Amino acid sequence: MAPRQDERMTFTQPRQLLTVALVGALVSFLGTQLFYGSLPPLPLPVGATLLVVAVIDLVLAIVMRPRIRRKEGVEPVDRITAARAVALAKASSLAGALMGGIWIGLLAYLSQRWGTVDVARTDALASVVGLISAAALVGAGLWLEHCLRNPDEPDEPDDRE
Repeated sequence: MAPRQDERMTFTQPRQLLTVALVGALVSFLGTQLFYGSLPPLPLPVGATLLVVAVIDLVLAIVMRPRIRRKEGVEPVDRITAARAVALAKASSLAGALMGGIWIGLLAYLSQRWGTVDVARTDALASVVGLISAAALVGAGLWLEHCLRNPDEPDEPDDRE
C-alpha cells in the first residue's frame, strides 16, 4: 500500500529552513535580552560542536552516494538504512537552521553592546564561530539529502494522482 500524498516525506524546502531560523533568532534575541546578564561567557569553541555532525553528514554522503546510485561493484542500500539517513539529513539541516537563527539572534543582541560590555566582543566571536558551524551543518544536511535521492523517482511528486 503506497503512502498517501500528505504522508510522504518531502525534500527540505528553503522556506522551512528560513522559518525555523527566524523563530530561533526571535526566541534567542528575546531570551538574551532577559537573561544575558546571568549567563557565563561563551567559550570560543562552543558553536564548533555542530561541525562534528556536519562532518558525519559529509562522510555519510560520500559513502552512501555510490550505493544509492547503484554504482557497479558497490552494495546497494537497503530501504531502512536509506530512510534513517534521510531522517538524519533533514534533522541536520533543520537543526543547523535553528542553531543558525539562535546565533543570529545572539549576535543581534550583542551588536548593540560591543562598545559598552567587554564580554560582548568575545561572546560575539563565539557566536560567529557558531553561525559558521550552523551554516556548515545546513549545507552538509542538504547535500546528504541530495545524495540520498532515489535516481528512479522524479524530483517532484506528480500532482495528477
